[in-house]
Amino acid sequence: MDISAELSTQIQAFCHYLKVERNASPHTVKQYVADITEFGWFMKQHQITIFAAVSFLDGRSFLAHLGKKGLSRRSMARKLSSLRSFYRYLMREGIVEQNPFQIVSTPKLEKKLPAFMYPQEIESLLELPDQTTPLGQRDRLIFELLYASGMRVSELTTLTLESINVSMGVALVFGKGAKERYVPIGSFALDALQTYINAGRPSLLAGREEHGMLLLNYRGEPLSDRSVRRLVDKYVEQAALNLRISPHTFRHTFATHLLNAGADLRTVQELLGHVNISTTQVYTHVTKERLRQVYDSAHPRANQHGR
Repeated sequence: MDISAELSTQIQAFCHYLKVERNASPHTVKQYVADITEFGWFMKQHQITIFAAVSFLDGRSFLAHLGKKGLSRRSMARKLSSLRSFYRYLMREGIVEQNPFQIVSTPKLEKKLPAFMYPQEIESLLELPDQTTPLGQRDRLIFELLYASGMRVSELTTLTLESINVSMGVALVFGKGAKERYVPIGSFALDALQTYINAGRPSLLAGREEHGMLLLNYRGEPLSDRSVRRLVDKYVEQAALNLRISPHTFRHTFATHLLNAGADLRTVQELLGHVNISTTQVYTHVTKERLRQVYDSAHPRANQHGR
């Protein structure tokens, strides 16, 4: 079921606004468009022809519709956020007079703590790639970079040869909203980088035209986000870890291990590229547990009752 040409035009104008004025990533723009287009289909089903005609009750009805489809509260909250942003844009453009989604209550989210790996688990993953092969050298570098820097997989796959300053031990990454930041990558990642640059990458490029991207697939082309996720799945299966691990788990692990070792929250926020410190605070759950363990084992009056 197609939405009207007028609705489609307004969605595309919003898409242009996100790219040009908000510097939104292609993934973010795609998600916004998908969420708003889904609402456009809902409007057509309910004979609503223009965005200005949508009411608060229509917003509530759409949320109920999503619930009946079995969407998680988190997905429903994201779609609601997309529509709020869209209507703020429409108000700015004078297309609508009010934002009906502003007063639609966001579904209460279940608290979901980030999954992370313990040191021995991540060490077992780091040792798996075969260092005698180009792909193994690349995979080892991927794991080392993800763990050493906490960068997102999208930031990892857009690294170029010029992104990394070996002498300073840092990488320049492009985060959400096209924001740049420098992240440290450490000596282990630098060692893996040297091996890959000197041996693995030239083999993967194999005489093809140089394009400057750091990570390559077996055809010498830039590695995709999806490929990184697939290779993580492959190594997790090899390691027989009873965990759901994704590239983002390395980011969670990076933050958790830093805080456990005494890093302050503001520093971790900067390293992760979080705009709000509240986003970073979710990682303190592990440090609290660690503090309790240290206190119980170290304080002479902590364990009178054998806690």
